[in-house]
Amino acid sequence: MSATSAVPPKTMRWNGDTSGWLTMIDQTLLPVEFKEIDCRTVEQVWEAIKKLRVRGAPAIGCAAAYGVVIGLQTLPKTADRKTFDARLKEVTGYLAESRPTAVNLFWALDRLNATAARFAQLSPQEMHARLLEEAKAIETEDREMCAAIGRHGAALLADGMGVLTHCNAGGLATAGDGTALAVMFAAAAEGKQIQVYADETRPLLQGARLTTWELQQRGVPVTLICDNMAGWVMKEKRVQAVITGADRIAANGDSANKIGTYSVALLAKAHGIPFYVAAPSSTFDLTLKSGEDIPIEQRAAEEITNGFGRATAPEGTQVYNPAFDVAPAELITAIITEKGVIRPVTEANVRKMVEG
Repeated sequence: MSATSAVPPKTMRWNGDTSGWLTMIDQTLLPVEFKEIDCRTVEQVWEAIKKLRVRGAPAIGCAAAYGVVIGLQTLPKTADRKTFDARLKEVTGYLAESRPTAVNLFWALDRLNATAARFAQLSPQEMHARLLEEAKAIETEDREMCAAIGRHGAALLADGMGVLTHCNAGGLATAGDGTALAVMFAAAAEGKQIQVYADETRPLLQGARLTTWELQQRGVPVTLICDNMAGWVMKEKRVQAVITGADRIAANGDSANKIGTYSVALLAKAHGIPFYVAAPSSTFDLTLKSGEDIPIEQRAAEEITNGFGRATAPEGTQVYNPAFDVAPAELITAIITEKGVIRPVTEANVRKMVEG
């Protein structure tokens, strides 16, 4: 596929009925190669989530929901409801082990389990079809939430602004236009001239590989910078706002996002620049009081020492590789959700918006 399409293709799509399969973009190959992969087993869905072929909290949730439908395909047609429910528990438990930080994964799996419990009278075949409907609903709702986030967030951006973002929170991370990038797309659609600065986002370069690709596809001006340039770009007054996504937000507003986000939030605070987080209500985990309770995924050392297949550090180098960090609520100017904008970011305001 050409990298100049006006509108990028959907991150994923379901093919067929309950015996169908999930097709998704292999994001590990972008921007050099555009390739779609078919997931026909739950193991393939698990691998796609774990290896970041699909990534971004909302997209992970959608993929996991469809993964449940795929995992249930191994049941014999003669299976009774008890056997169906046991397999459902096994599949959801398995998929939950793929990545620990993005709460949308667990939210989607819990939603499918709750649906099954609510329709205990349905036969296995009827329940399988009902779960596919629920997975499709999760995808549709995410697309609608992205659009709403864009509308609410666009009001925070003025014509001529420079906007910095970290990692990728666009269409590739969701079923729609994204979260942070949805705000930029909506502002551009309103005719506002904005200039985006995209951090490359070490060690896997999601900002360089994915965010710049998406913005170019949509004709939004973007300038790529190294992660350690963000402070200087702010000092030079090139940036008037920062917008990132989130993978899990605690009840008090502390927000986990790709590693490096905490540093960007501190830099924004030091330079008097508003720092916004854009995320759907499904990304909030109100069972966690603060960011101290958010589990942080630790990833393989090779992502740093052998990035993209080439040695960049001496063999045997000790590595610490957390995939996420947490921006505390006091550094966040506002959280943009599909329901509206949370400002100031306090537990009371978070609960009022999310639960209201």
